[in-house]
Amino acid sequence: MTPALLQRIDRPQDLHGLDEDELARVAQEVREHIIATVGEIGGHFGANLGTCELAVALHSLLDSPRDKILWDVGHQAYPHKVLTGRRDELPTIRQYEGLAPFCATGESEHDIMGAGHASTSIGYAVGLKEAMRALKVPDPGHVVAVIGDGAMTGGVAFEAIHQAGGAGTPMVVVLNDNGMSIAPNVGALSRYFNRVRLHPKLWHTRENVETRLSELPGVGRQIERFGPQMKESIKAFWAPGLFWEELGWAYTGVIDGHDIHELRVALRSALAAERPVVVHVATIKGKGFAPAEEGGLEGMERWHAAKPRSIMDGVVAAPAEPVLPKPPPQFTTVFGEALVKECRRDRRIVGITAAMNTGTGLNILQKELPERYFDVGIAEQQATLFASGLALEGVKPVAAIYSTFLQRAYDQIVHDVCLQKLNVVFAIDRAGLVGDDGPTHHGVFDIAYLRSLPNIVLMAPRDEAMLVHMLRTALLYDDGPIALRYPRGEALGVPLPAFAEPIEIGTGAILREGDGKVAIIGYGTGVAKGLEAADRLSVRGIDATVADARFAKPIDEALMAQLAAEHELLVTVEEGVLAGGFGSAVWETLNDGGQEIPRILRVGLPDRYVTHGPVPILHAEVGFTGKRIAERIEATVTERAVAGT
Repeated sequence: MTPALLQRIDRPQDLHGLDEDELARVAQEVREHIIATVGEIGGHFGANLGTCELAVALHSLLDSPRDKILWDVGHQAYPHKVLTGRRDELPTIRQYEGLAPFCATGESEHDIMGAGHASTSIGYAVGLKEAMRALKVPDPGHVVAVIGDGAMTGGVAFEAIHQAGGAGTPMVVVLNDNGMSIAPNVGALSRYFNRVRLHPKLWHTRENVETRLSELPGVGRQIERFGPQMKESIKAFWAPGLFWEELGWAYTGVIDGHDIHELRVALRSALAAERPVVVHVATIKGKGFAPAEEGGLEGMERWHAAKPRSIMDGVVAAPAEPVLPKPPPQFTTVFGEALVKECRRDRRIVGITAAMNTGTGLNILQKELPERYFDVGIAEQQATLFASGLALEGVKPVAAIYSTFLQRAYDQIVHDVCLQKLNVVFAIDRAGLVGDDGPTHHGVFDIAYLRSLPNIVLMAPRDEAMLVHMLRTALLYDDGPIALRYPRGEALGVPLPAFAEPIEIGTGAILREGDGKVAIIGYGTGVAKGLEAADRLSVRGIDATVADARFAKPIDEALMAQLAAEHELLVTVEEGVLAGGFGSAVWETLNDGGQEIPRILRVGLPDRYVTHGPVPILHAEVGFTGKRIAERIEATVTERAVAGT
């Protein structure tokens, strides 16, 4: 049941008449509501618990949506959703046909920008505010971007800071600093924020430091004589925030992000400044939930997201009895363990992640061989450039990046890797539909966006054993970049090989011989769907051939020609968009080879963004199931038979 005071908050304006004690109560009730709800259904957890007071403070001062609050990524925006009319819908978040896991412009007028990838909020905010100035909007509202310290490691955030500082864009950035993204933050910027966070009183010295420098006995006049450069150098030593001020921003902080009064005082001043202002706020990831708040970095990382039914009555639920037999390993785990073996085989091999060590399986390498592991932060472009530099010096870098996040490094893949034909391996996790995180995280474009690039090899394993073989293949390849894609979730349960064996580049394999009517050609996860469809077709009197293409580039031209010559219908199956995808590659190969082309039925994902929800439900929605594929094949065969009579 929703707590009493929160029950009265149906829109953000309902906060405007509350005093600060009541606002603090609302924030705590929001926190309790999130713990009770997300603990039951699962979802992003720790960062949301840290932003309850911040969301309440912002909405108590602003008039959304006239005033615009932009929440970077959305991991921290559940309190915002609760306060903007979606309180009672929170139990549907990340559920099929329920609330989106991130901010979504089509869901609420209070969600100003859609977000699923980090570091974008400041750029949006600059655009919004400059549009108001360009259009001379009368009485324009305030624009506030809330960005985490982890997201600040993304380069696009600094591009926006540079522009806004130069233009004097009147806007506010709230730097929500909890020392974490999903995993603990890395790099020099993280160390800088940590230094400031650990000395929150330091910023108070900034207001008087220049005057005090001039008053220092014996040296004050010399400082005055040497001018502003000397002052700024000495101030920078003492005063955190000079980094921002050098870029044209006013800085205030560090503010206790769980103190409603402090937050409102700082935000009110920042909003009144009518210039670029950053408010540096310290929050606790997992605030109010002891296992996260008191568990150190490990606890905060573990509770970044809560699994369904992991919390009951506000405490961690007892683990369920293990289900027998033991489920197959995750594809990610298979990759991570295989990479460690490869690193031990060849001292040149290293692994690179962009702030997703556990998500990509590189946490295994981090633990076993930490000197061979690199985390560049939320910076996929730098991950790719870093891999390029390593490759130039003879290292074998494996950049393990989700398909959806690899999109952010496309220019570097094109110009810095492929153009120079560098030996970089891209391990593309989360290929295909990924489930509850929805359209911002589905990995559906990588086949198409990589296939057009010269010099790159593309492959996809049909199961976990093939993943091990393909990783060895990629690491032995010395003629340019190579990428392998694999899905999220459990593998198929086939035995893992004792020894990895390389595969000949550009070769596929026939797994099942049919009667010559239909050939199903699968790529990656499409192979299992094709085999299931063939099993269903066999009871309907259609004996289909099934082949595993293994490579989308270079494609096995001889195998495609053989299948085209021996079958009346070719069916391509891929878990990616059809435009420019694997099915297109099959048609192009046959056409360019002068082959007589039979009817080709392409099965893949639709030309639209697919919603969030459990993967089996999403597969059923888009027709990517063995049952639906079999039905389409049977209908096509029947149609052709009728047309021929």
